[in-house]
Amino acid sequence: MSETAGKVFLVGAGPGDPGLVTVRALELLARADVVLYDRLIPDGILGAVADGAELVYVGKTPDRPGISQSQIEELLIAHARAGHQVVRLKGGDPFVFGRGGEEAEALAEAGVPFEVVPAVTAGVAATAYAGIPVTHRGLASAVAFVTGRPGNANDGIDWDALARFPGTLVFYMGVRELPVIAERLIAAGRDGGEPAAAVRRGSWPDQQVVEASLADLPARVAGAGLEAPAIIVVGPVVELRERIAWFENRPLVGSRVVVTRARAQASGLVDRLRGLGAEVVEAPTIRIEPSIDSAEVAAAVDGLAVGGYDYVLLTSQNAVRLLFEAIGRAGLDARVLAGAKVAVIGPATAEALAAHGVRADITAERFVAEGLVEALAGEDLEGRKLLLARAAGGRRVIADAVSERGGLVDEVVLYSTVAEQPDAEVIEMAAGADFLTFASSSSVTNFLGAMDGRIPSGAKVVSIGPATSATLRANGIEPDAEANPHNLEGLIQALLSLHP
Repeated sequence: MSETAGKVFLVGAGPGDPGLVTVRALELLARADVVLYDRLIPDGILGAVADGAELVYVGKTPDRPGISQSQIEELLIAHARAGHQVVRLKGGDPFVFGRGGEEAEALAEAGVPFEVVPAVTAGVAATAYAGIPVTHRGLASAVAFVTGRPGNANDGIDWDALARFPGTLVFYMGVRELPVIAERLIAAGRDGGEPAAAVRRGSWPDQQVVEASLADLPARVAGAGLEAPAIIVVGPVVELRERIAWFENRPLVGSRVVVTRARAQASGLVDRLRGLGAEVVEAPTIRIEPSIDSAEVAAAVDGLAVGGYDYVLLTSQNAVRLLFEAIGRAGLDARVLAGAKVAVIGPATAEALAAHGVRADITAERFVAEGLVEALAGEDLEGRKLLLARAAGGRRVIADAVSERGGLVDEVVLYSTVAEQPDAEVIEMAAGADFLTFASSSSVTNFLGAMDGRIPSGAKVVSIGPATSATLRANGIEPDAEANPHNLEGLIQALLSLHP
């Protein structure tokens, strides 16, 4: 329970693309005690909720209404009165056909403090992702958003006015009633030959668009099997889609890609793949467990503080993050590295180091231990003292190579990689994957363990480098592609080389 007074936040989650979720929405989810969420929210957004927060599903479907609106409002009021910080997470925008206004009224009447967090609504976002601008100079100087559930002749919609409206018409929740909508618009004088489109799951990886004249659209939509959620667009702007459609033209559209990295490491890769159009399934099979409270870590930090090392070798972004966390806990900062040369594996590790104000002196371009050994080839290591920060159980390639050249190596374990079991829904989605990506040997071992030793039929396997590929082969799996260079960008390029 929050120590502050209870409050409700009516938060829009946007149309479906996780990249369209507002910063404010993510901030509130991270601080929430209770989250009441709808059906149509972006994939993965609940991952922003803090551990221990209560998640309450209150979604509805057209055929199964589920919890009633009045019950939702009662829950909001009850949780707020209990002193909770409550996020009411709604697909789209709360105040655009989202019943957020009704919930705000109920909260106001009950004397419960609340705040509204707007979002990108589907009428703007889904059309944009379909390549249809709702306004365009010379074609449409106005746009009307209309409920797509006319229901009966007394629905309160002025069909004559809509037929005369000099701009774009956007109908929400209109698939089921599309024949009625088209019939009434045409009967009221709207041109049956006017361009129209239906956009299903706009901004989602499986977005579907059907175009036709207003008169023909109902039959075309039925023939395509297009179902809710979808919006209907009517107006000359639909014709622009032929020239400016962009969403479906990205290289990985229609592909499902499994990312097996630890959740804390996966965000950059996930964002890049989604930007290329992929449907990304996050299946973290490992998690990072820090071990920076040990005596050996304290001794290493003390050694840095007195300038006791000539070189500091960092093998991963996690090593960078946790070393600086240990330095900070000791009341020190990046200046402890001033007297040492810092060598790292891979550009991503160099970037993580730079975020702490330190530029790597030596960067191994190959994302493997052998790459760092090669990068140190020109260094005189005889009698030099080196600190090697690494994960538990890692290969001894670097330590052995440095010792052979006369270097004095202190190895310090900053973290362990622990197996994590993906949930049943993730495993089910992974079973239908087009591509599997592996960025470490441990991710291979743990993923195969979760999948009973098998990979999905027809899925192509992409490895980040030789060590990971060797683990795949040891399990009877020949990678379809290996990254070159052995980093995340190389992994993405290797995947793209397999895409038809």
